Formats: sequence, structure tokens, C-alpha cells
Amino acid sequence: MGNYKKYVLPGDAACPGCPIPIGLKVVSSATDGKAILVIPACCTSVVVGSAPKSSLNMPVVHVPFASAASVASGIREALLKRNKEDMSVIVWAGDGGTADIGMASLSGAAERNSDIIYIMYDNEAYMNTGIQRSSSTPEGAWTTTTPILGKTEQKKDVAKIMMSHNVPYVATASIAYPHDFYNKLTRALKIKGFRFIQLHSPCPVGWRFDASLTVDVAKAAVETGMWILYEYRDGKLEFSNPSKYLIEHNGFKPIEDYLKLQGRFSIIGRERIKELYAERDRNIEWFKKLL
Repeated sequence: MGNYKKYVLPGDAACPGCPIPIGLKVVSSATDGKAILVIPACCTSVVVGSAPKSSLNMPVVHVPFASAASVASGIREALLKRNKEDMSVIVWAGDGGTADIGMASLSGAAERNSDIIYIMYDNEAYMNTGIQRSSSTPEGAWTTTTPILGKTEQKKDVAKIMMSHNVPYVATASIAYPHDFYNKLTRALKIKGFRFIQLHSPCPVGWRFDASLTVDVAKAAVETGMWILYEYRDGKLEFSNPSKYLIEHNGFKPIEDYLKLQGRFSIIGRERIKELYAERDRNIEWFKKLL
């Protein structure tokens, strides 16, 4: 990877173990800093801070929750008018600003095939405002707005929704596999039109695990099939190597290995765990039909 140290500076406001600086290091490396980041209200707004004391040495536009994809589309059009095609425009947004509040503008940008990259760092709840459930929170997970039973609904699959928009590029990634994320972002940068990457990003505070285990938890999600790594390009899907091997060899670890690492699943019942197994298997069979 490139020299991220020029762009992601020490001394940010991230919690210990936060996955956001890991992801931003990959983004700055892949782009070599030649990108304007559009960041809606989310943890990252706080983590990087605002000028003149930002910890991110790249152009950043902080915008309201719902507008990120629209603002990014406008910035990109302005750059094209000024013949500055070498500067990419990247939305860096959480799951709340993507799956919920920002869904309308996201869908609009995808439908217009706006020439931007949208990265959803998915920490599966509204962490910045107090760990409230989002539509991207997985079934059975505790949040401060689902304290008794955990979330009773399934996780909204935003990447699949983007695939249904027939955009040029959709991918999933994980902060446990930074080189895979880097390679996907590098490929996305070479494509014109709307590109979407959903980055699985475990949050120690909201998911209730020790801050030293962020990468271990992210890796466990892939190893148990709770997070599948793939690319979808020009109507064709390809599993990424870590998930491809596990799917081909039926080598997934028990889902319980992932759940037990996190306090947010301490109230989950046996029946709901069975549902997670069924959901995982249905998900994989759905993807196999696109191979």
C-alpha cells in the first residue's frame, strides 16, 4: 500500500480500537491523497475533526446526514467542468447515513450513475449518537433502542440494493483484510460511473468487545460467513479469496464463534441463532446464482 502517513495524521479523536482510521489509511493509500472526501454526520466527522486542526490531510467536505451522495455528485460535476478529472470524489459514510437517512440520495446518485465512489463503513448502528439500532444492525444484536430482545429484524443488505441499480461496480470489504480492500478500491478508481463498497467495521464500544480485538472480530465475521467478501462488476459476481475458499470447502466456523466475542449478542436466544444460520445459508445460495 502507499504512504498513508502523509494523509492520516496521529492524534485523532477516535476511540481505542476504532476501525475508522484503519479504513481511512487504505483510502488515502489507494488514492495517494487525490480525492475529495464527502463525510455526512457520523463518527468520522468527530474522529477527523474540522479545519484547521483536522487529522486527515485530504480535502474534506462535511455535510448533513441525508445529502452526501447528492453533494458528491455536484462536486464531481464541478470538477469535470474544470477539467480536473484526476481528482476522485469519495463519500465516506456510516450505515445510518447510508442505509437509513441517506438512502434516497444514495439511490438517486446510483440511478443517475454519478461518477463517484461511495464507501459505507458499516459498524451496524448509530454509534456516534449512542448505539441506537440502524437498519444495518444484524438480527439479535443489542442496542440502546433494542435493550430487551435485541433487534428482531434482519440486517438490510445495502450492497444488494446497489446491485439492483445496475451500477458498474459493487463490492464488500473488511477492515480485517486491508489488502483486499485496497485492491478493490484501486479497481474501483479505474472505473467510470457509480461505484459502491460496503466496508465491515466492528466498533468496540457499540459491539461491546475489548478494543484490542477489532481485527479479530472482523476476521471472525468472514470466517463464520456472517460477512461475505465479493465483487459485482458488469453484472457478474465473484467471491473474494477469503470467502471463496470457505464457500467452496464448506469450511465456515460456527457462527457462535463470532457471537461470543461480542457483548451485544449476550442476550440472543437459541432460536434466533438458528435463524442466523438459515439467513447465512440463504444469502450464500442467492449469491451462487449470480456466478
